[in-house]
Amino acid sequence: MPLAYPPFKSCPCGTGRSYAHCCGPAHDGSHPAATPEALMRARYTAYALHLEAFVLGTWHPDTRPPNLRLEPGTRYTGLTVHAASGLEVEFTATLRQGGQTLRVHERSVFTQLGGQWVYVDEVTPPTVESTGT
Repeated sequence: MPLAYPPFKSCPCGTGRSYAHCCGPAHDGSHPAATPEALMRARYTAYALHLEAFVLGTWHPDTRPPNLRLEPGTRYTGLTVHAASGLEVEFTATLRQGGQTLRVHERSVFTQLGGQWVYVDEVTPPTVESTGT
C-alpha cells in the first residue's frame, strides 16, 4: 500500500527540494522525468513510498518482472548519485530492512520508450553491503 507523503517535505531522493517540486510530479503523471537521473530518483522515491505501479510502469516491458513485492517494513534512508552520463546512472541506495542497514550500489541503464524515460536493467550487477543494527 502506498505511503502518504506530505508535498512540502523534502523529497526522499535527496535533492533538497520539496516532494511537490521534485519527484511528486513524475509520480502523479503531471511532469514525466526529463532525464535518466530524474527517473532514477523518482523510482527510488517510489520504492520508498511503496508506489509499486509507478515502479512497474517505468520499467521497460522487455525486462520488467510480472509483479513487484515491496517489503512493508523496509525504510529507504538515503540516495547518492555518483554519476549520470548518457543513458546510465550510477548510485547507492541505503535502506533499513530486518534490523540491517543495506547499501545497494548499482549502475543502471535507461532508454526512451514512446517519448518517456524507462529503466531497462543494471549494467553491472548490484552490490549489497550489509551492516548490523
